[in-house]
Amino acid sequence: MVLSDEAVWLARVLRELLPGEPEVRGLLALMLHCEARRPARRDTDGRYVPLADQDCMRWRRSLIAEAEGELAAAAPGSRVSHVGRFQLEAAIQSVHAERCHSGRTDWAAIALFYDRLAFLTRAAGAEVGRAAAHAEVEGAAAGLRLLDQIDPARVSTYQPYWAVSAHLLARSGREAAAVAAYDRAIELTSDEAVRGFLLERRNAVPLSDRLSK
Repeated sequence: MVLSDEAVWLARVLRELLPGEPEVRGLLALMLHCEARRPARRDTDGRYVPLADQDCMRWRRSLIAEAEGELAAAAPGSRVSHVGRFQLEAAIQSVHAERCHSGRTDWAAIALFYDRLAFLTRAAGAEVGRAAAHAEVEGAAAGLRLLDQIDPARVSTYQPYWAVSAHLLARSGREAAAVAAYDRAIELTSDEAVRGFLLERRNAVPLSDRLSK
């Protein structure tokens, strides 16, 4: 999620207009968490840095603290069974933010939140995120099984699906399939920095499997 200061400002205004709406606070928390990581998304040379590799010391702690406050304020008005999409998405970002303090990412918690989010929304993004999270907990094969459950027609032009597929296929030793998935992800990428990152990953895939097929 790429945001602007204006988008965060609008979310704060909406929160003031609808202070009793947990999902409004969840949306603001989500936006603040994403905005907090903006300084770490590119390195000093302008190259794209994925979330798992970002230097969390570059995240904006004041925005993280504000996000956590909004998420906590939303909780009393939401029973667990009725927590909405934005609160779940913000909770996922909150777990990522905890790396600032613990030095680790609780992927099991993230996988649980994605399970709920995918069930609630049936959105391609949630299902791809769920697969990526479960791969961190249970291994690449588990993530690929979840990706295989998604209707191909829904993700044929969805770049994150191909990027995650490529990463997991490479981890599974399926080099030829990984290269093909990277090629598709690169084709669907408009951000030059992200394209460069994917190209580096593609070129790092071992040649043995590619040459044998």
